[in-house]
Amino acid sequence: MDPDVVVIGAGAAGLTAAAHLGQRSLRVVVLEARDRIGGRVLWTDGSDGRESVELGAEFIHGRAPETMALLRNAGVSAVALDRDSWTCGDDGALTDDEADFRAATDIFAGAHDLKADESVDRYLSRFERDPSMAEKVVLARAFVEGFEAADPSNASVVAIEDELGSGVDYATHRPAGGYRPLFDELHERCVKAGVFIELSTVVNRITWRRGDVMIDASIGSERRSLRAKAVVVTVPVGVLKRSGEAASFYPVLPADKRSALDKIVMGHVVKVALRFRSPFWERVSGGRYDGAGFFRCPKGRFPAYWTQRPLPGASVVAWAGGTDASALSGLTRSDLIEIAVDEFSGLFGHARAAREEFLDGVMHDWSSDPFAWGAYSYVVVDGHGARAALGAPVDGTLFFAGEATSTDGQGGTVNGAISTGERAAREAAAVLETEAR
Repeated sequence: MDPDVVVIGAGAAGLTAAAHLGQRSLRVVVLEARDRIGGRVLWTDGSDGRESVELGAEFIHGRAPETMALLRNAGVSAVALDRDSWTCGDDGALTDDEADFRAATDIFAGAHDLKADESVDRYLSRFERDPSMAEKVVLARAFVEGFEAADPSNASVVAIEDELGSGVDYATHRPAGGYRPLFDELHERCVKAGVFIELSTVVNRITWRRGDVMIDASIGSERRSLRAKAVVVTVPVGVLKRSGEAASFYPVLPADKRSALDKIVMGHVVKVALRFRSPFWERVSGGRYDGAGFFRCPKGRFPAYWTQRPLPGASVVAWAGGTDASALSGLTRSDLIEIAVDEFSGLFGHARAAREEFLDGVMHDWSSDPFAWGAYSYVVVDGHGARAALGAPVDGTLFFAGEATSTDGQGGTVNGAISTGERAAREAAAVLETEAR
């Protein structure tokens, strides 16, 4: 029997939408191109029995009520990060970082007073000649690149100001067991609701008219087709924008949807997880960095490193976003791991000890991943309303979810994906249940 709804993508948005639709007694099939669930969020590496590291998402930004509820149901606590942060100065010495770079974001408060939208770079240039604002400008630009994974030369300053509610003003948490228990909870809800999840299934074409959708997909060399009354599309913007490599729509998407895609782009991130035998940095310099959570290196090729604190662990993440990530493109995995180890070890002046403790490094290149083409989304200049336009239903048949469609300041976040999955499910169910009467 044909399903009522096909959901494309088994990430946070897709599984959330599928579970909600299935719980309303609708027949649901999820098609996922990867051989696993979790999308860009859940990618855990625990090779050779070593400490597990997350190559996808690690943190919970903002209040994130839907995420917190799922974690509670899964029996997992959310642990608040302490702000024990250190910064590498011009002389190479680490100093206690009292000026959290997120505190500099109040510089964007005047963005809505502009007569027209403009890039972050152009907006910040107004303040660069004021010596009293110099540090704040540097920190604000670092926030845009590091937190938003955006390029300041084209990122909309109005959109940045709008989306500062995605976690800047609230404590950041991390799930105590990572995001796997949350996805286990979503998967179990889908199974209980009778949802079928088909992995390693690439959608090639979506032919649609009101109330009737034909999905052409492939599983390796095998072709298959599915007919449904509606489809919920949750694939990343990077995939939707790739002509010929993404699912093609026939007829093509409406002009406002295509225009929205032009105004939302995928930010680039290079994330390398380094595993050590022990947290050696907690012992050097008389234990000065015992409990440290973050190390900022403004002039490093990786501008940020973080430990697993306040949870135990001997792994460290090296992070570059925006133009810093773009500058690392073309380097091999081994090159990136070497750079990360060298820079992190150099922070403490104990390179030999660090090398003796180093086990291995792992990473995933999200920017060249054919099922992502980037890390997470941001809005470019004159893109006001683009997220809402991208998420709007089409003719009661095509529904859209995912962090790029979040309109309440949660773009780029896991909770943004979950909440939009719920929204798309409600929209689709309302149409299908009305037509069934």
